[in-house]
Order: sequence, then C-alpha cells, then structure tokens
Amino acid sequence: MDLELVRERARIIRETRAFFDDRDYLEVDTPLLAPDLIPETCLEVFETAYVPPRGSRQREEKLWLIPSPEIWMKKLIARYRVDMYQICKCFRNTESRGHLHSPEFTMLEYYTMGADYLDSLTLTEELFRRLLEPDSGRPVSVRPPLRPPFLRITVEEAFSRWAGFSLYEKAAEAGAMEAEARRLGLDPPPGLDTAALYDLIFIHAVEPALPRDKPVVLLDYPAFVPCLARKNSPAVERWELYAGGIELANCYSEETDPEEVRRYFVAEAAEKEKNALVKHGIDPRYWENFLPRKDGTGFPTGFPDCSGVALGLDRLVMALTGRSVIEEVLSFPENMFFSRKT
Repeated sequence: MDLELVRERARIIRETRAFFDDRDYLEVDTPLLAPDLIPETCLEVFETAYVPPRGSRQREEKLWLIPSPEIWMKKLIARYRVDMYQICKCFRNTESRGHLHSPEFTMLEYYTMGADYLDSLTLTEELFRRLLEPDSGRPVSVRPPLRPPFLRITVEEAFSRWAGFSLYEKAAEAGAMEAEARRLGLDPPPGLDTAALYDLIFIHAVEPALPRDKPVVLLDYPAFVPCLARKNSPAVERWELYAGGIELANCYSEETDPEEVRRYFVAEAAEKEKNALVKHGIDPRYWENFLPRKDGTGFPTGFPDCSGVALGLDRLVMALTGRSVIEEVLSFPENMFFSRKT
C-alpha cells in the first residue's frame, strides 16, 4: 500500500464516521472475541481460547473471532434502542484468498431505529454521496461508477432477465429448479434443496450478468434462503448492493419476532453441528433478547423495528480508489495472510 492510498483510506473512514456522527448515531466498540456466535451456515469462523494464568482456578474457555459485530450490537439495540454504528475488524475462515477476499477484513455495520430496508437504502445512498464529495478540490477517483441513485432490481426480476425463468414459479414445482440449472449448463449434484439450487444459479447465471456501469441493488430475496430478515412472503425484506459486479453491502429489515429468531437459531444450529468445519458456541437463549423486558430497565414492547446494514469497508475503498485487489487497500496489507511464502 502506498502512502497516498493510506491517506485516502483514512479519509474515507473519517468521512464515514462524520456522516453517522452528524446524524447522531452512537459509535460503539464491541468485542472481537465471543463465547458464542449467531449460527450462519454460509460461513466458517476462527476458533481460539482463553488460557488462564498458572495456578488460577479459572478454566480455559473456547472463544471465537466474530464474523460480524451483529451478535453484540443487537444486544445493545434490545437494551437501549438507539441508532448506532461500528467500524471494526471481522474474521471469516475458509475464505479463498484472492482479489476480493481476506480472512481478516474491516466492516462498517449500522442500525437505524424505526426504519426498514428501504429507509436504509436511502441512507446508504446519502453515505455514498458524502464519500464522493470533492476533498480539498481533489475529486475522488471513481471506478466503477458509484454515484447514486442506485439501480434497483428485485431478485425475481433478476432471475427472469438473466436466468430466463420465474424464480418463485419454478421453486414451487418439484424438480423445476434442478431442470433450470441443467438448462443453463450447470451440473448440480443430486439431492440439492431449493436454497442450494438457487445459490448455484444465482452465482453462475445472475450475479455475473449484473450491470457494471452503475451501482445495483438486488431487492427482496426469497424467503426459503435462511436469514434474520423480516418476512414479506414470498420474499424477505433484504437487499444487497453491487458495484462493478462486486458485492459491497447486505441489509435487512431486522426480524423482531422472538419465535422466528428462536426457530432460525434451532435450524441453523442443527446444520452447523452437522456440516461446519469449525463448530462454535451458540447461545440457546439469544432469542430472549427479542422478548419484552420485565426487569424495568428496558422498553416493554420487545425488540424495536429497525434495519441494519453490513458493508465491507475494504471493498468500498477499492471501489472508491479504482483498485481491483483487496490486499492493496487493507489497513496493513503486509499481514500474515499475504506475506508468508509457501
């Protein structure tokens, strides 16, 4: 990383903080280590341990590096109900090390109370406008184009346009999704469920076809793909932002129903136990954060309506500075993941 790029990265982070500070969002600083995590079958994590000093009566304790600060931030939201944001390091294991991925990366995560996913989309467009403002007369190099408004396309529209079929019609027909995958020249292994076939077609037929001349937001993801977004059948209130074909951000209208959260944890925990390469602790009572508080310290109506966005800050820096390799924009690219020769 050259010095000018270090300065540009610092400017982007400084402007991002100023954007949320000006809107009275609370900046929080939550732990990078956790005794339990939200179960997400789409990712793997890093395991470590607390080793107590010799002679101590404390026990060694397994801990995990967070893949995002969501596990902590939602506990703060349940208790305090304030708009908040965080810029922090996150960690994901078994990620391919290449021009878009790093096992250690920087994430911007922000939650807005009383908002839904479309409100968060408007807020994100405002953030991009702020970051694209000239800095002391020097315009930011923008490649690919990032200037709002973003192009909005539903997932159903995207499948119709680039995969050539109606996602919800075919998902409702036995064997139809597998047949569509084969028509597209894919070779799905037998036994894939609807969500897995959706992923296969999306990755190979839809995602590569997204426009690259402007930012694209894919809206309304299918409800059969597990996540903690509010359901609006047959979809969930979720969007993902792409620039130049690269995913930058993921957003939900957050699920507030404690029973839905409990069911998600049970189902995803079972899949984690069966298939995860790195198993991690899961709090079976996490869903209770979504119940009405009874101790007099919180609000009586349960988890508030809100919307959260997780944005990959390194990829955003890449897009704003016209870089194509993530290691060029990392805060310290000469890290263990790239410097060690094999």
